[in-house]
Amino acid sequence: MTRSFLGLLAGLTALAGLTTAAINKPHQGFNIFSVDQDIALGAQVAHQTDSLYQAKGQLLSRGSNARAYQLLDGVVKRVLDNGNIKYRNQFAWDVKIIKDDQMQNAFATPGGHIYVFTGLIKFLDNESQLAGVIGHEIAHADRRHSTQLLQRQYGISLLMGVVLGKNPNMLTQIAAGLGQLKFSRTFEQEADKYSTVYLNGTRYYACDGAAGFFIKAEKQGGARSPEFLSTHPNPGSRVTSIQNSARQLGCTNRSVSNGSFEELKRIL
Repeated sequence: MTRSFLGLLAGLTALAGLTTAAINKPHQGFNIFSVDQDIALGAQVAHQTDSLYQAKGQLLSRGSNARAYQLLDGVVKRVLDNGNIKYRNQFAWDVKIIKDDQMQNAFATPGGHIYVFTGLIKFLDNESQLAGVIGHEIAHADRRHSTQLLQRQYGISLLMGVVLGKNPNMLTQIAAGLGQLKFSRTFEQEADKYSTVYLNGTRYYACDGAAGFFIKAEKQGGARSPEFLSTHPNPGSRVTSIQNSARQLGCTNRSVSNGSFEELKRIL
């Protein structure tokens, strides 16, 4: 048996003795999967996700889009290097661009594989907003929200089969639906909070950047509402919470040049 499989069996044995309160505890929450299993599952899901979008001709290659990736990588690296990422050195933290100007969305797999749609980048007004949304998705991965949600949605035994490579059909299903995962309000609030913390740590971005995105998205509303809002519902207090957190951190008035961001939008 592999070490990861033995670890999972030990976790399953321990599960029987846990109380409901322990399983449902807030913030980091209960997760039967080890960090290594997060990484393994994420790598498999990312590979399948790449294949799905490559088949559609939508996954932009780094070779043919070097400048676009250079600009986006710069934003992602600033957010990642903020000093508060728990799994900064363990997770992959790579980013892929999906060409779909109608899809205003982004998501991250377990293990830190990030996907950003061109429609989201073109929708945003400035680089702090992009950094805020990316910080939000990084938080979902770093706080391991995805595997907590997936284990509830699919069950531990099915996910275990995916980790062990025994359920390719389930892997395809997870990859196809990852961008549509609906996180709980607790997870969303936590990701919003960490987005402000991450952007504050950059010493560069206005750390209420995510609020700027939500404000614009709410104004747009109706049938044209960004896809991101269908999986990241925005209760009335959410923008206020982000702005309050940013004010407490003292990082709302940072001014960032938009030259590189506007170039990225033109390239795409």
